[in-house]
Amino acid sequence: MRILLTVHQFFPQFTFGTEVLTYSVARELIARGHEVRVLTGYPTDRNLADEERFDEYLFEGIQVYRFYHVYSTAAGQPSKRRLGYDNPLAAAYFKQVLDRFEPDVVHFFHLSLLGTGLIDHAVDACIPAFMTATDFWPICPTAQLVLHNGRPCHGPSPFAGNCVKHLAQLTQEGLVGKIATLLPSSAVDLLVRATQSGLLPPYPHHAEIEAVGARRGINVARLNRLNRILAPNRLMQQMLTDNGVTPHLIMQSAYGINLNESEMDAPRAPPGQPFRLGFIGSLAHHKGCHILIQAFKNLPIHQAVLKIYGNLEDFSEYSDELKRLAADQPGIEFCGTFSNAKIAEVMADLDALVVPSLWYENNPLVIYSAQASRCPVVASDYPGISEAIRHEDNGLLFEAGNISALATQLLRLVNEPGLAARLSANYRQPKSITRYVDELLTLWKTA
Repeated sequence: MRILLTVHQFFPQFTFGTEVLTYSVARELIARGHEVRVLTGYPTDRNLADEERFDEYLFEGIQVYRFYHVYSTAAGQPSKRRLGYDNPLAAAYFKQVLDRFEPDVVHFFHLSLLGTGLIDHAVDACIPAFMTATDFWPICPTAQLVLHNGRPCHGPSPFAGNCVKHLAQLTQEGLVGKIATLLPSSAVDLLVRATQSGLLPPYPHHAEIEAVGARRGINVARLNRLNRILAPNRLMQQMLTDNGVTPHLIMQSAYGINLNESEMDAPRAPPGQPFRLGFIGSLAHHKGCHILIQAFKNLPIHQAVLKIYGNLEDFSEYSDELKRLAADQPGIEFCGTFSNAKIAEVMADLDALVVPSLWYENNPLVIYSAQASRCPVVASDYPGISEAIRHEDNGLLFEAGNISALATQLLRLVNEPGLAARLSANYRQPKSITRYVDELLTLWKTA
């Protein structure tokens, strides 16, 4: 089969969970003799002409088509927000790729930086089109379903007034930002509705507000044209259906990861002295590493160490905050990044993995990797995570963002004899990438 995969960003510059999943699927398909190409976006602030915003490259035998997403109005559209989900230039490039490659199937792993307009071109060309929902981007402009105050969000209000309010709080300073904070979402809903109905004359940010208001409707209408949508858990399935995605299109399928059978069968070493805690992931605020550092400070000195794996350059201001928090605390080490092939080796060097996320994590792959290595997990008690980690069984859960609650669970691991070993013994073997690709191929053949 000729298979085209799409993702918002890709190796070698971007190596987060969705990129790893896309890469792993591509490699497995190629190993089975299929012809695979990847189309990806790439964020840039360079002032590029339209004809300069496409190129191709080869990464470890994978042919990659790349679209440079410029955060400015272009392609005849007055709204930057609209271009974030409905980009005619990216869609036109995608159509060229379809015409050249002539894939038998298209599978979308993420459409940020590209736009859902790609779906229309695939469906109109009568090419079976599928999607794995790897986060909440189709329904949430920030992809995280987290409000400005850090509380979970249940999705856009009727006219996305809460989304407009949130984006104004994030991007606008001074009077506009203060007004956005004070206005109830229902009032902003009225503003969006009046703007969309043409009842108001043009005003500052008119086009952006209209674009945010239209976002969910346009995206969901396109998602409903797909053959099928894979949701990794019940939370994602519920969020999609609650926001208008046709229920029968969605099927649950957990992600697959690369498993080394010999490493999985090897017995896990007992916890060391000091107890070795680890964080692996993006050093961004929503991943909650600052919560972990503050909780770690409640542990007795020299009884535990904390190894933090992540790129300090991706979000430099936040990384600086983490370094300040850790400056006076012995036992905290910033370990940088590592290749995904070494994940089992890194897990073997930990006594427990901590996932202190501040948003509805969509079954992060690092949890599956920990399970494959029988490494106990301490994680935020969010629905997506709790489907993989059961409290007191194969891990420990705590109230997200609660430093004291996290510290309590960490102290238990350090002080309770046999706790880490018991949690490790109850590991749940994750799905392999081999089985995941088996499921994809079966699904694609039904189209």
